[in-house]
This record gives sequence, C-alpha cells and structure tokens, in this order.
Amino acid sequence: QVQLMESGGGLVQAGGSLRLSCAATTSTFDMAWYRQAPGKPRELVAVIRRGGATNYADSVKGRFTISRENAKRTVYLEMNSLKPEDTAVYYCKAERGTEAYWGQGTQVTVSS
Repeated sequence: QVQLMESGGGLVQAGGSLRLSCAATTSTFDMAWYRQAPGKPRELVAVIRRGGATNYADSVKGRFTISRENAKRTVYLEMNSLKPEDTAVYYCKAERGTEAYWGQGTQVTVSS
C-alpha cells in the first residue's frame, strides 16, 4: 500500500505561482499530477517516470514543471503564470504496472 499526501495548494492571483508537493511512501513508482475542476473529468497534468522522463498536458507546457526527489520520496509540481482555468483540485498519483494509488487532493484557486 502506497500512501500519498499533497500539500501546497491555496489561493493565488492570475499570473502568480505555487508549488505543490506530494510526499510518498515509495520512490519506485511513476508519479503524476492530475486535476479536476468542478463539473469536469479528472485530467492528467504531468507525469514523471522513475527514470526521470516527463510529459505534460498541452495546456500547462512551458508553465508547469514536475520534478522528484527520490531521497525525500517527494514529487513537486511548480506552477507558474497561473490562469483562472487552472483552478481545480490537484491530485498526486503513484502508478506501477497495475498498481495505482491516489492522494486526497489539494485545492488550487486562481483569481482573475
């Protein structure tokens, strides 16, 4: 069983920045950030593989950066140039093969 705990969400003005953290009980899984806005399906924001390769949703490319610190078992999502449409609950996910675990989510609200 993998446990995940997100932190770092909050309220920020458009154009601002936030850094989300996800503390995990493992460093051997691929890690991802997802988000879910009210009334919308959950969507992938960014993923970082165990080897460090990354992928991003087109909507966040050039603004968000995912990184991981395996020694601390922590994954980060650096979010810059935030827009109101980035408002959502952000979830951390750990995945490996058929295993998948989710955190409880952290709210990010971007005001215009």
